[in-house]
Amino acid sequence: MPAEPIAMHKIKELLRLKYDCALSHEQIARALSISKGVVAKYVKAAEVSGRPWAELSATDEAELRRLLSVGSRGRGASLGYATPDLAAVHQGLKQKNVTLALLWEEYVQAADGPAYQYSRFCDLYREFARRLKRSMRQVHRAGEKLFIDYAGDTVPIVDAATGEISRAQIFVAVLGASSYTFACATATQSQADWLGATAKALAFIGGVPELIVPDNTRSLVGQADRYEPQLQRTTAEFAAHYGVAILPARPYKPQDKAKVEVGVQVVQRWILARLRHRRFFSLMELNEAIAALIEPLNARAFRRLPGSRRSAFETLDRPALHPLPATAFQFATWKRAKPNIDYHVEFDGHYYSVPYALAGQAVELRITASSIECFAAGKRVAVHARSHRRGAFTTLDEHMPASHQAHRQWTPGKLISWGTAIGPHLGEVVRYQLERMPHPEQGYRACLGLMRLARQYGKERLEAAATRAVTLGAMRYRSVASILKSGLDRAPLPPTAPQQAELALPTAHENLRGAHYYH
Repeated sequence: MPAEPIAMHKIKELLRLKYDCALSHEQIARALSISKGVVAKYVKAAEVSGRPWAELSATDEAELRRLLSVGSRGRGASLGYATPDLAAVHQGLKQKNVTLALLWEEYVQAADGPAYQYSRFCDLYREFARRLKRSMRQVHRAGEKLFIDYAGDTVPIVDAATGEISRAQIFVAVLGASSYTFACATATQSQADWLGATAKALAFIGGVPELIVPDNTRSLVGQADRYEPQLQRTTAEFAAHYGVAILPARPYKPQDKAKVEVGVQVVQRWILARLRHRRFFSLMELNEAIAALIEPLNARAFRRLPGSRRSAFETLDRPALHPLPATAFQFATWKRAKPNIDYHVEFDGHYYSVPYALAGQAVELRITASSIECFAAGKRVAVHARSHRRGAFTTLDEHMPASHQAHRQWTPGKLISWGTAIGPHLGEVVRYQLERMPHPEQGYRACLGLMRLARQYGKERLEAAATRAVTLGAMRYRSVASILKSGLDRAPLPPTAPQQAELALPTAHENLRGAHYYH
């Protein structure tokens, strides 16, 4: 019945002004002193009737009242119109680029008898959609969204050795278009568990959607914001690896992920309720039990829609998913660090080298189970195999200054062998540089200086200078260099050598090494 009492002759005049005079709804309302809503209602009723204005204008008032009936339910049913399959329409809208207009055209072509006009077709669908559950009323495009969340319920895991009980967390993922569901158990709700479970969900569905919609959890989102949420760095890496966008639901807006809210409820009632009498002693055992129930869950027929989650997945979501990447995602954490003066950074008690020029500058470490990567200004400058030896060092030669690299290439034994190969006296001078210091490494620089003298003056002159230095008891590097510079290596040796006070080693000490150390 119309919202306002109105005579049938006025309705005919309303339609005449609309179709014969082509006036707007506002102009008709002013002319007849009625509201625009009433005008729109009867114009729409005339369109739904499927009768042209010429036919309506010739009918009597009783017939016109019947044709223009605007009851909320069953309107037009008495006219014998073909009934559209509204459940199929609802599923069809989930496919990409499919609209109500296209589905209406297909309905008209397939109709066996009179078909509803487009506006009435839309009204019937909207009335049908309102009767569905809220999460089903939302129209999700095929392959568009994967909703993820953790269930509120947990499952006890008993340690067989100690009897200690821990609570396993239940992860749930639901595809928007088909409601295809995945679930698994994790030890915690840490970032590693969130991303690891999501990777398992993507492997389960065999592809990647356009969007992943999680809760606004701190494990994934660094800065929760209604309009521009900032993902954690590792979460962003996960999204880049899979080529997917991650769009967290708005804070305190569960309707943004109503699909997974219903999915969580289904998992709790269909899976966890069936497992409530079982005892589990490991996550693996629990996950095997969940996996055994997931397939029957997805095979269950829908109550209000045709098919099941699996059939809808095969028809809608699977063809629209993007392929999985060739390699699995490697979880990594990030840590800020500052290399010490020795150009090493510490992680978990082990020290890793970076280029020496970065000493004292802020860098970022990317830590995986097998490697440590160092980034400076967004550029990777070092990568090491991860070591668990606490207090030890991992150093690459290319990270060291040139002088340190030279030191690293030599050992006391190699230095003595080098000197002895040139001559016995030079070997004795080299040994002296190493033995006179508490630690051999402290004499490396003097030995490297002797090598430079060999390149500058030649091996024969260096051996001659070493012979004179040994004879005079002046075997420091400076003494040998002075002999060569002044040309004394070419002068005859004195007939008798003075007391070689300089030859005497420092007072014996438990930290000093003797000659036997180098054999």
